[in-house]
Amino acid sequence: MNREELLQEYYNDLILVSRHSKLTAETYFFSIKEFFSWLEKESLALSSVTVKDLMFYISFRSTQGEAELTVAKDISALRSFGAFLVRKQIWQNNIAVELERPKAVKALPKVLSVEQVDAFLDSIDTDTPLGIRDRALFELIYSCGLRISEACSLLVSNVHFDQQMILVFGKGSKERFVPFGEVAKKWLKKWLEVRNDFVKNLQTPTVFVNYKGKPLSRKGVWKNFQKIEALSGVTAKVHTLRHSFATHLLSGGADLRSVQELLGHSDLATTQIYTHLTDTELKDYHKEFFPGHNQNNNEKK
Repeated sequence: MNREELLQEYYNDLILVSRHSKLTAETYFFSIKEFFSWLEKESLALSSVTVKDLMFYISFRSTQGEAELTVAKDISALRSFGAFLVRKQIWQNNIAVELERPKAVKALPKVLSVEQVDAFLDSIDTDTPLGIRDRALFELIYSCGLRISEACSLLVSNVHFDQQMILVFGKGSKERFVPFGEVAKKWLKKWLEVRNDFVKNLQTPTVFVNYKGKPLSRKGVWKNFQKIEALSGVTAKVHTLRHSFATHLLSGGADLRSVQELLGHSDLATTQIYTHLTDTELKDYHKEFFPGHNQNNNEKK
């Protein structure tokens, strides 16, 4: 079996046997592909690789300017691949477990101020039906701290205007109810009034649809966001709205557990990164109580 065939078999093993996500499998796949390229340059056979060789490789990756987080992922991939090679009887022992992961420093997520969120949302052209859709979409993402996938999969039947709540399906098919603000409510109602012009006879259950009346894709959301980003002059990503939501909640005095529930984090440690933001960037927001954006916008027509 050549290396390409082995690499493909490893990828299939990650998905079917180890039950990793597609994203993790692809990350490990490309990490090991890089490792194979290095082996070829060094004229090393996979079966004869030693711990010393692996250490040389990791050192090589570091000197190539790779970030610590990337190197840490490479080590995780090598450990996983080593276990696979042991099962294939290519290695007797998983020597990759001898490698120590570098302690990667997590970069704090970028956060927008309330004024920047306003500038971004106000730059959306709402004179068109799709503009109304985009305003409703990004208002809801910010108002509820949604992931892109959660916004795209939101069902019309799971929007409850009387309670101003939506039922969200998050990671691992976990459900959670999340409240939304007055401004998000206003634009969501406006979008649903014109949505039927696109859906027509299609049985499309999702709130947000494209011009063909089919569910709006993540790629579609990213493209639309980039266009609005260019118009507004606010540099951000779609996920930045989610980060900003959490940050503004904490700056307004919300407790960490509540924010964890609203974001759908299974581990409180994931939410705690925002407490670091509270110590730095949130000093600029200490007078802003979420949803300050909604209060400001209630004065706008």
